[in-house]
Amino acid sequence: MSQGPRSGLAAVSTALLAMSRHGEVRDVLRTIVASARELLDAQYAALGVPDDHGGFAQFVVDGVSDEQWKAIGPLPRQHGILAAMLREARPERLADVRKDPRFEGWPSAHPDMSDFLGLPIRDGDEVIGALFLANKNCPKPDGGCGFTKDDEELLSILAQHAAIALTNARLYERSRELTIAEERSRLAHELHDAVSQKLFSLRLTAQAAAALVDRDPARAKGELHQVAALAAEAADELRAAVVELRPAALDEDGLLATLRTQIQVLDRAHSARVTFAGHGVRALPAAQEEALLRVAQEALHNALRHSGAKHVDVTLSKRGPDTVLRVTDDGGGFDPKTVRRAGRHLGLVSMRDRASGVGGTLTVVSAPGEGTTIEMEAPGG
Repeated sequence: MSQGPRSGLAAVSTALLAMSRHGEVRDVLRTIVASARELLDAQYAALGVPDDHGGFAQFVVDGVSDEQWKAIGPLPRQHGILAAMLREARPERLADVRKDPRFEGWPSAHPDMSDFLGLPIRDGDEVIGALFLANKNCPKPDGGCGFTKDDEELLSILAQHAAIALTNARLYERSRELTIAEERSRLAHELHDAVSQKLFSLRLTAQAAAALVDRDPARAKGELHQVAALAAEAADELRAAVVELRPAALDEDGLLATLRTQIQVLDRAHSARVTFAGHGVRALPAAQEEALLRVAQEALHNALRHSGAKHVDVTLSKRGPDTVLRVTDDGGGFDPKTVRRAGRHLGLVSMRDRASGVGGTLTVVSAPGEGTTIEMEAPGG
């Protein structure tokens, strides 16, 4: 091991404590990667969490600048050494990754790498990630690997604890999602009970007024006053419920992070590939953020439940002074005019109302067999 036993143990302890402090999956991944690179004194480190489509749901790097990372391009696919680690679930320690027969090259902007150490991250029998390092900062014998067997053992310890931290973070996120779902269910029941009672009373009082209007106008007038009072109470109940239903995640994380998290959940839950990209959007007023989120949720629901899409793409970007949400799917599509005539709106009326309510616009482009694009443009951001 490149460090003495005492300093090595202290470094491992520091890394493990850092991992345990974070509850969000992305934060845990970043901490694991940074800790591994620092612990083994490598130039580069990365961690990939595989998806079910031959790619990576998340891929975090350390030692590469933001500019370099953008220039490299799309996330890697599961091929070459990465595929071997995920498929065979065994360590890979190479003197020069470029000379391995499984090496398939990398993009032109990718940094040059030579010696390589990679390990799968396992949760029981399941491989939940691949952790690897490259270019150890040390003198290397000719044709030799800078990473030693001791380094491999140390990284193995880190990978085992990374599996625990990553699994805990995933459980935390799922727990939060379930808590939100349970809270929505509770509010829905309360809303149903409170407003249904008010509407039932409203209906009975209106019927009584109608029966009295000819034979006892004075009493009918009193009943109509009661109708007005009950209608006002029902409106207050609805208004209070709507305020309470504002997604908590919006207040905590903002629109970009909330959309990204929800779309990752949908991508895991559905056979269709669901992707998200956000470009240069700043925080918006609460009303705009909620409207954009609700439109995205409605559009995603339609795409995943009704369109038969294999791929749904969501983007949030700037257009001049405005923010633009776009949800595009490659599903069966529909004729918006036919849907409107048939009385099936697919949530389009609600989405248009939400957009116009914050001074925005909603555009729907679809045709049978040609997929659907729903775009909301909102001021600001």
